[in-house]
Amino acid sequence: MEDVITEAAPPSRFLEEDLNNFTLPSPSLPSPFLLFSLPKPSLPLKPPTLLISLSLPSPSPPLPSSPLLSSLILPELPLSPAPRPLNDSISLHSLPNGTVFVSVNTPISPDRAHAVAKVLLGDSVLPDSVLVLDDIRPRNYRGRLSSDEAIAFKLETSAERKRAAGEKLLEGLEYYPSGSVADGLGAAILGRCQVLNIRASLCVSWPRFDASVVELIKGAMRNGALHGLDLDLVLNSSGEVLKPGRSSSKDHAYQSDLYI
Repeated sequence: MEDVITEAAPPSRFLEEDLNNFTLPSPSLPSPFLLFSLPKPSLPLKPPTLLISLSLPSPSPPLPSSPLLSSLILPELPLSPAPRPLNDSISLHSLPNGTVFVSVNTPISPDRAHAVAKVLLGDSVLPDSVLVLDDIRPRNYRGRLSSDEAIAFKLETSAERKRAAGEKLLEGLEYYPSGSVADGLGAAILGRCQVLNIRASLCVSWPRFDASVVELIKGAMRNGALHGLDLDLVLNSSGEVLKPGRSSSKDHAYQSDLYI
């Protein structure tokens, strides 16, 4: 007869995923929210264009002649010290032509991308069009990347694709190659625009920190529906990535042969 005390216990009749049903779920993070500057503008904001820059590795300097409209607060991030007790992760600035410029100054984790996209495009902000500037991540690109050649592609919502030539946000750019992947906050914002039927375009470019990329994006924007925007003001003041004259040894040494 087996000794029930010393013998090894029989295997559990429960699957491992079933055992997780007995553990308490981890608490969910609070939702992000917009904190508007004073005096608070009338809501919802309805700018003709929401221009979103995601390619910033560090907090960008304030845009000249572009007042701060709002800051998007991520409760999980620490607050900055006085005199401005905010976390400077995402800031919204008003440009002279009515465009609202959104500067994303810190990486947004993938699990928070959709929550941030819902705040940027929701009850408080309802733009006519959205343009997102992002960079190509080598692991997501099907093809070869070299710092010797500046490249940029676009992805569009259905509402933007129906626009005639000369009315698009970006003109002259090819579509992102089939098999390549766009992820993170840029993809979440584009998906949110598709759900809300907002005309939107996501521009992804390579290499980072390169003046040739800036000129390529400027040309695509000047030839499109944003020809009246002061691009020098935005692209030269939005941080180090879109500022001409910077280079990255890591990017210049990297070549990708990834195929999906």
